[in-house]
Amino acid sequence: NNALTTCTTLYDASVARLARTFGLSVVLSLALTPAVCRADSGASASPDTGDTAWLLVSAALVLLMTPALALFYGGMVRAKNVLSTLMHSFGAMALISVLWATVGYSLAFAPGNAVIGDLRWFGLNGVGGSPNPTYGATIPHSVFMIYQMMFAIITPALISGALADRIRFSAYFVFIGLWSLLVYVPLAHMVWADGGLLRSLGALDFAGGTVVHISSGTSALVLALMLGRRRHAATEDMRPHNLPLTLLGTGLLWFGWFGFNAGSAIGSNGLAASAFVSTHLAAAAAALMWMVIEWLIYRKPTALGLATGAVAGLVAITPAAGFVGPMAALAIGGIASIVSYAAIRAKSRFGYDDALDVFGVHGIAGTWGALATGLFASLSVNPAGGVGLLSGGGMSLLWKQALGVGVAVALAAAGTAAIGTVVKATLGLRVSDDDEEAGLDLSQHGESGYAGPATGSEHTAQVMTMMTPNEQV
Repeated sequence: NNALTTCTTLYDASVARLARTFGLSVVLSLALTPAVCRADSGASASPDTGDTAWLLVSAALVLLMTPALALFYGGMVRAKNVLSTLMHSFGAMALISVLWATVGYSLAFAPGNAVIGDLRWFGLNGVGGSPNPTYGATIPHSVFMIYQMMFAIITPALISGALADRIRFSAYFVFIGLWSLLVYVPLAHMVWADGGLLRSLGALDFAGGTVVHISSGTSALVLALMLGRRRHAATEDMRPHNLPLTLLGTGLLWFGWFGFNAGSAIGSNGLAASAFVSTHLAAAAAALMWMVIEWLIYRKPTALGLATGAVAGLVAITPAAGFVGPMAALAIGGIASIVSYAAIRAKSRFGYDDALDVFGVHGIAGTWGALATGLFASLSVNPAGGVGLLSGGGMSLLWKQALGVGVAVALAAAGTAAIGTVVKATLGLRVSDDDEEAGLDLSQHGESGYAGPATGSEHTAQVMTMMTPNEQV
């Protein structure tokens, strides 16, 4: 920035002398100055190979989290809906990648106003191998873009857990495309972009507590209410059909989350190491706390409880990972399990059917993590952060964090309600009763996750009657 300012000043002075001597157009000089100076200043900028390598690895880790989420969710549904549940995550990988590259990234991170960016980076125009000092002075701009793409992919996929067993795939597909552009993109701009509303006000979100988890958790609750409860016979077994699959997904999520949080340091440095440590400790504390809760209440810790607790801890530490120390991370993770467990237990009293507890884990733990940042943040961990209440900073940062939570909840709730209403009126949100009974694997995709009786031969026969002879073959 200093080099660019010096270049511009010298160039303007030179052209002014020429203009006085030869009558050249000052307007022309002003038009040419930025291009000339940027070319000169950019020529000396080169990415750091270590930081670039770490961000590329982190992007791959975050992408891995979406298939991991598919396994995590897939194990918790009934066997007849496992493929449909997996498709929700893999479909998001395809659709959101295209949207992000064409318009999403530009609207999220390009200069604009306090709420949304402009289209100067439409189609990734100008997003190449040179660093953008605003978002990563030591990495190629394209690396920052692809890293942020992985966040944009997993966020709408998180919502799918609340909709399991009953949403039309076409409706889900259209919904997440619109939601990504109308909810995720403005929120990412407000929180992370230069000049964004919440960033300018001083609200902190290191790796996506508000942008990813509060937004997806809130939207999951709203859409679950719009869909209504799942239909099933009184004798039907609604338990998870494959808990080993869920535990495998948990392990991969835990692994990928290091790229999610430590990668958000945007460099291979001490801050990345601090975020890595905080992430692991929060997850471990939350998993342990959930087991303790179940030991006290049921006398038996469950595998599903451990998995849920670990994810709750990972969610809660996400906004705070780069601002708090190890002991604060333990506290954040442990309390995350307590508040998420209470929220899930309260679900039956309110009568909504969040199938896989997206709101209870991501919405509630994400809110706690955002507020906990206002409690535990310390400048000794990150001089670019803030000072929380328990670190001697008073209520200022906590109020800013609460404002960030409020904006995320309001935007996600309003946007989801509007998009959901349009999709419901045009495509219809929910499958028919017959399709729901047959299972979404067969009714929405014409496939079965497992061969043999587990898929239900009567359901296969029902779908076959709707096909032509050639389709049956």
